[in-house]
Amino acid sequence: MTENTINVGAESTTSQYRVLSLDGGGAKGLYTLGVLHEFEKYVGGSLGSYFELIYGTSTGAIIAALLALGKSVAEILDIYLELVPRVMRAGLRPPPLARRYRSNALRREAERIFGDRNFDAFQTALGLVAVDYDGAKPMIFKTKADLAIGRRSSFEAGFGSTIVDALVASTAAFPFFARPRIATSSWGNPEVLDGGYAANNPTMLAIADALRVVTAPERLAVLSIGVGHYKEPKRSIAHQLLFSMWWFYMIPKTLETSTNTMEGLRKALCAHVPCVRIDETYAGSEYATDLLESDRNKLEKLFVLGRTSFGAFESQVKQLFPPLAN
Repeated sequence: MTENTINVGAESTTSQYRVLSLDGGGAKGLYTLGVLHEFEKYVGGSLGSYFELIYGTSTGAIIAALLALGKSVAEILDIYLELVPRVMRAGLRPPPLARRYRSNALRREAERIFGDRNFDAFQTALGLVAVDYDGAKPMIFKTKADLAIGRRSSFEAGFGSTIVDALVASTAAFPFFARPRIATSSWGNPEVLDGGYAANNPTMLAIADALRVVTAPERLAVLSIGVGHYKEPKRSIAHQLLFSMWWFYMIPKTLETSTNTMEGLRKALCAHVPCVRIDETYAGSEYATDLLESDRNKLEKLFVLGRTSFGAFESQVKQLFPPLAN
């Protein structure tokens, strides 16, 4: 894997290995896109080319995959403003029908966007986080053998799966979505679960993989982006009944706990790794939302909040990440 040589003014500095980490959070990924929109404008070029490694969980995995295919943030925004309402509204049925319809809609949309392409199509090193439900362990779809923990000699990018199967695995937030079985050539045909149950914030996993490539932690530059924190929205009668069931109302708490746990570990164990974390809280009732949001106006508002959040961290970002040379 190659590394970028950074020029700051007239001074040539030691090469920097740039890492982007994107949290899970369903529809709240629009906040992530808002942050990335501002970062892309600042950098002045493709984020898929700017970063050496991109990690993503769930909605963050979808965004990561699109960036690694060379898509601009504007292109991904257009995709998301169509994809999210279609998928979330497909689930407006009684459970368990809701998760089946929602999962079928997600796969249809993923096939429309990615077709039958496999991991050879990616231009950037990736780590897409899912869970092997059968084995009760993380299942991380990677593009490069030098990121593998073991079995490098027999490494297959993405375990030999398609991009669609990897993303369906990473986003399978049961019980909101079904737990599918996917086809791989090197991991069997496991039943899979949303990567948020292992690492909804995948920054620590990304740092661990980056340190297999770059042994000096100070050469890393990590941008870690969450989906923001919001009040619970007012729900319809049907949704009130749905969320009165413990296995539904515990899911957002479980994913948020995973996010906070991984961030706590990063601060405790990797404080020496240069990192900017953007994940603000919006307590106002006008911002109330959750991972199943389908209202386009609310989704656009989340995008704007992400842009605003970037402004709050802009000076930190500019200290760590230089723009591309003109």
